Amino acid sequence: MPRQSRLDAPGALHHVIGRGIENTQIFRSRKDREDFLKRLADLSEAGALAIYAWALMDTHFHLLLRSGNQSLSQSMRRLLTGYVVNFNRRHKRYGHLFQNRYKSILCEEDPYFLQLVRYIHLNPLRVGKVENLKMLRSYPWTGYSVIMGKQERKWQDVGKVLAYFGSRKRQALAAYEEYVGEGVKAGKRADLTGGGLVRSLGGWAEVVSARRRGEKTASDARILGKGEFVEEVFSEAEERIKETLRWRGGVPNLETLLARVAKEEKIRSEEIRRGSRRRPVAKARKRLCQIAKQMGYSGAAVARYLGVTTSLVNYYASSLEKED
Repeated sequence: MPRQSRLDAPGALHHVIGRGIENTQIFRSRKDREDFLKRLADLSEAGALAIYAWALMDTHFHLLLRSGNQSLSQSMRRLLTGYVVNFNRRHKRYGHLFQNRYKSILCEEDPYFLQLVRYIHLNPLRVGKVENLKMLRSYPWTGYSVIMGKQERKWQDVGKVLAYFGSRKRQALAAYEEYVGEGVKAGKRADLTGGGLVRSLGGWAEVVSARRRGEKTASDARILGKGEFVEEVFSEAEERIKETLRWRGGVPNLETLLARVAKEEKIRSEEIRRGSRRRPVAKARKRLCQIAKQMGYSGAAVARYLGVTTSLVNYYASSLEKED
């Protein structure tokens, strides 16, 4: 069966997994891991990726990230190709290092964002690299230790994660740690690791129940989300193709629109995307939503890019109509 093409919507949230060929160790030393993380940092600082969670295991890695000013495939090619060249040179080896292509899963942000952050950060504990949550705090090869303040990785977007748990950092950290602890008790999550239909319904119990009722739902192995989200993703992809054909000169991408609005409003682009509630930033974000909708982007596409809800984007757009 031919492999399916990647789903790479602008500003989409992805869970990316890369594994060593034939279970080869892709990280043999601290230098290997730091090299990999330095390349991630470079991509983040260049605006290509926003990184929320990560874990480097011996034979594979997990990343939770959002694509930025270039496609996910471009960013991953830059990350992995450079890493393999250096890895082979360091360890005097030749040939492929990674198993086929990396795996990328397009994720529905609500309700999966926090669940994925927790799932990824618990990997070292799940496989016995550390014995408990206290030890995980100081484990250097996962983003959990960064969130808990035990090490500094400025490129990791800690703020977005902690914002879910409150505005005061100390309380947010305590609440996040408690949330991760609940994940330890829950064990392995089938709904985060199963096939497309399992992802669409939320678990095997729901799949069986739906089949008994004779219900059908949209699903795709490349997507983590409910049936409605899966349908929305494909609808957006189809609409983007139509828009490309309709606009011969090409529709400005969201990164270009963001840069224009930021320049006109005299606000840094990253402020608009990182959820600041300052009035000038909120105003600029609202304007970007309105312009993007007028250009033909769907509310969901803009929401994924900005890291807000679709309902908020649509509210901003409808407020423009009322003002007119």
